[in-house]
Amino acid sequence: MPAELPWVEAAGRLAGLVEAAHGARVLLGIVGVPGAGKSTLAEHLVARAQADGVSAVNVPMDGYHLADVELERLGRRDRKGAIDTFDGHGYLGMLRRVAADDGTIVYAPTFERDLEQPIAGAIAVLPEHRLVVTEGNYLLDADDPWPELAGVLTEVWAVVGDDEVRRSWLVARHIEFGKTPDAAAAWVAAVDEPNAARIRARMVSADVLVVQPAPGR
Repeated sequence: MPAELPWVEAAGRLAGLVEAAHGARVLLGIVGVPGAGKSTLAEHLVARAQADGVSAVNVPMDGYHLADVELERLGRRDRKGAIDTFDGHGYLGMLRRVAADDGTIVYAPTFERDLEQPIAGAIAVLPEHRLVVTEGNYLLDADDPWPELAGVLTEVWAVVGDDEVRRSWLVARHIEFGKTPDAAAAWVAAVDEPNAARIRARMVSADVLVVQPAPGR
């Protein structure tokens, strides 16, 4: 298993990666099961880097969700969030452009939670950005094209924490965005948890495990 890294030490490790790059662009991937805290960690790391004078940006994988109209055509809308409901090749292509660091702006989509839809061209990776953080569920998956990310990302970190807290938070998030409590709990059980099992099985390939603080600490 990868070595464990306490949450409070994550920014320090990342600062070391940036320093060791000597001005080259660093691409950090953050993976974790649904509700693990990937977005929170990514936002924290970008903010810390910016406070230290490093030009940084967060480019989440969620922008590569297929739109509902395409999920309906494919018959997959009822399990949105599964690996085949993302444009993996599009995501890989964007990261390859970012890694090329050729002085051009790379535009990436975002995912608008209020709409539950991707929005094209919402995030700009500028030439001056020396740190690009990207977080998502399937960065370590074994199916095509996901293994090719290993040749693009500087490191991949996996976020782990308390599963009971995570599931409770997931249910609350689904309720916040329009599901009834029963529908939210059913979605977590039928969609989020099978996805979580798939993601968890690949965490052995991470460079480190970033451990969230225990509840109440």
